[in-house]
Parts: sequence; structure tokens; C-alpha cells
Amino acid sequence: MIQRRPLLLAAAAAVALFGFSTARAEGTIKIGEINSYKAQPAFLDPYKKGMELAIEQINAAGGVNGKKFELITRDDNASPGDAVRAAEELVSREKVDVLAGAFLSNTGLALTDFAKQKKFFYLAGEPLTDKIIWGSGNAYTFRLRPGTYMQAAMLVPEAVKLKKKRWALVYPNYEYGQSAVAAFKELLKAAQPDVEFVVEQAPPLGKLDAGSVVQALADAKPDAIFNVLFGADLSKFVREGNTRGLFQGREVVSVLTGEPEYLDPLKDETPNGWIVTGYPWYGIQTPEHRAFFVAYYNKYKDYPRLGSVVGYTMIKSLAAGIAKAKSTDTEKLVAAFSGLQLESPFGKITYRPQDHQSTMGAYVGKTRNNGGKGEMVDYVYFDGAKFVPSDEQVKKLRAPN
Repeated sequence: MIQRRPLLLAAAAAVALFGFSTARAEGTIKIGEINSYKAQPAFLDPYKKGMELAIEQINAAGGVNGKKFELITRDDNASPGDAVRAAEELVSREKVDVLAGAFLSNTGLALTDFAKQKKFFYLAGEPLTDKIIWGSGNAYTFRLRPGTYMQAAMLVPEAVKLKKKRWALVYPNYEYGQSAVAAFKELLKAAQPDVEFVVEQAPPLGKLDAGSVVQALADAKPDAIFNVLFGADLSKFVREGNTRGLFQGREVVSVLTGEPEYLDPLKDETPNGWIVTGYPWYGIQTPEHRAFFVAYYNKYKDYPRLGSVVGYTMIKSLAAGIAKAKSTDTEKLVAAFSGLQLESPFGKITYRPQDHQSTMGAYVGKTRNNGGKGEMVDYVYFDGAKFVPSDEQVKKLRAPN
């Protein structure tokens, strides 16, 4: 008996530990989130803070369906293959309840295909290619941010007002850039049939040779430029363009440039008068944004970026969907997200049943160099619900799911 007692105690301890672990697992909702943290820190550091704020608020209010949220993140190294491997590990080893995330469009598409193959729920927060919801769309994938078609549709009316005929195009040569330019060309040509696209420059993402790109654009003598560059590529492009006078006497329409992640680093190089989509956090006075801003600032002693809004709203979307489904079962979640409505820092949004795209909108305005600091002025919020294709178009665009 003396020899067996330690064994009995050890067995009892093991049972107790197992019971605790099981209870803990059953008491949490695990969110597996995958993103390019090392490759795109300007956007994804604030994005992660937005997620953490949302989880803190949800758990402080008692969780969802009586369970607390637990966030498990993985870095995909900006690689579609690594994104899929991370998803496999999160689902099989970590036993996550849902997948979320992705920044780059190519990694987002890889996770979209994973969701389809594994029949596992995936909420894409940021990737902007419209293949996620249309060409490669499937029953298990939903997307939060307005994609390239929606943002182009917001910018094209402003481009038409410029009455410029000869356009130059510059964009990163991967899925997002190609998708954005294709949407802009299609919509601008439909609205202004005499438009000409006189030159395209498509450098590899993160490898912009600014001198040669700017010179090629200048040589084509365009009346206006449509720019899709972001991050370090954008900064190099603006610096070289300012140096060589590319923007003098030319209008520029630019996706994403008004986001503080990309506008703030330009500082005294910020160009005046570019038409942009972005996030003027300092001027949005709606009650829902004010509440978000105060909570974010109180937690981090910093102002939010657009990534903060995306991360926060993505987690809040999952909470709303899981609460509506009363479950984390994939099929029940898919049904709950179809037509799901919730309040975001930008107001009410809906996940459309016909293509799983949310109606989150974007701010459109102009850049201004205000004493060496870039800002958005003359901005207006465009409701995403007004800038999506018709249901008939969606039926043609969306692959059978």
C-alpha cells in the first residue's frame, strides 16, 4: 500500500489536471488568426491591438454564449504556403473554433481555398482581392473590408470629375494590385469611354525601383495617375516623384494612401490634393467611432489606425456571429453570418448573403500637407452597400459554392 499510494495520488492528480484542462477548453472559444506580422508591421501592429481590445471588451462582458474568447495568432511570413501550414496546425493541433485574418491577397486566397477544402469557417479581415468573395468564393469564407471593386467604385466618380483623358497606372505586381487596376479600368472606361491608359508600371511588391518607375510614367506624359502602391513602396514613389516633378500639374487618384499607416510616414513629403481612400480618425465624430476611439486611446495611449478598426471589427463580427448561431459549429456559423448585422466604429454593417461581403465602407477625401504632416481633408464616408455590383452581376462573378 505504501508503494501504491504515490501512484494513486499521481493518477488522481492526472485526472484532476485532465478535468481542469477539459473544462478550460470547453469554456473558451478559440480564434485562430493568421497574418503577415513581420512583413507588414505598419498595418498589423495596430490591427492586433484592435483585436486585443475587442477580446478584452467581450470577455469583460462575460464572453459569448457564456464562453470567453481566446486568440491564437500565427505569422504566415507573407507566404501562401506558410499560411496554409499555419491553418492546418491551428485546426488540428490547437483545435481552434474558427479561422480569421490575412493581410495580403495571395495569403487570403490560400486560406479561402483551405476553408473550402476543409469545410471550416474563415473570416478574412483585410485582403482586398475580390476573388475571395467572387471567383474563388465559397460557402465557408466571409470578408470584412471593402474590396478592390468597391474602392474603385468609390474613386471612379471623383476621377471622372477631373475630366482627364490620358491615365497612367502604377501598382504592385501581385493579386491585390492587379485586381485594383482591373476594377478601376473597367469602371472608368464605362463612365468615360474616351479614356486612354497610356502606361502601366507594375513593380514586384516591396521591390520598387522608384527612379525607373517614375521616369517611365513621366515619359508617357499622362494627364493623371492611378496609384495602388502602399507601405515602403509608396514612400519611395512619392519621394522620387516629388524630386522629379512627376506630380506637378497632374492629378493623382490613390487607393489606401489616406490610411494613417501609409500617410503618416510621408511627413513633409506628403503631396497635396491626391484623391484617396483612408481613415481620418481625428475628425470622425459619430457616437460609435467616438466610443471606439476613447477605448482604444485609454488602453494604448495612442490613436487608432485603420488596421485597428479592421482587427477590432473582425473580432466583434465573430462575437456577433457566434452569439447568433449559439454555436461555433461551422454550418451554423455560415447560416448566422449570412445577413449578419452589427455595429462597427464606422456604423452598422451587414454581411451580404449573396457573396459574403460586408457592407463596411470607406472614407474618400484629399491629402493635404499640413505643416509637414499628412492629413485627409474634404472627406466623406461612403457606405459600402452602395458600391457593390448588382445581384445579377454577383451571380455571374461568383463561382458555385
